[in-house]
Amino acid sequence: MSDDSVQADLLDDAQRRFPVPDYEELPADIQERLDEETDRAGFTPNVMSALAYKPSHFRAFLDFHDAFVDDTTLDREEVEMIIVAVSGRNNCLYCNVAHGALVRIYANDPHLADQLTSNHRTADVTDERMAMLEVAVKLTEEPDAVTSDDLALLLEAGYSEEEVWDIGMVAAFFNFSNRMATFADWRPNEEFYTMGR
Repeated sequence: MSDDSVQADLLDDAQRRFPVPDYEELPADIQERLDEETDRAGFTPNVMSALAYKPSHFRAFLDFHDAFVDDTTLDREEVEMIIVAVSGRNNCLYCNVAHGALVRIYANDPHLADQLTSNHRTADVTDERMAMLEVAVKLTEEPDAVTSDDLALLLEAGYSEEEVWDIGMVAAFFNFSNRMATFADWRPNEEFYTMGR
């Protein structure tokens, strides 16, 4: 580690039901990724501290997350909106708070995340984005009720076939993430509560 780089600070209370590992005991690639994120964000997101409990899962989770964030035709704002709408339905504290901060930042809107968390239908968004949220929440609440008509709704709203895929992928991944966050009791960093307000 160079003199000007930042070392991650893994908080013991990042999750309440499993231990948070000691930074020094982690593999070098995990330490490097933690340090990069800490340097970028100004703090170590607790989700990363929690996932470090099992390095192979840390790598897979972040590789998957990075793939759909870096390789999507959706706006980053839309990605975060889906995450918060889904997390709101799942009552996921960590994702509501952490990704709510990202919605506020990417949308440059201090109110949107709260609307999405409470009830996505109260959100001040375009008809196109409301269709996106409706399908993402339907996939969350009653996945067996999703049909080709829901995909057609997204296409009619103006989304491309690839964007429709990405809407499903983000919603599905964060249903998984929400459940793990609840299971392990991941706790949001204090910093997230005030970001973008």
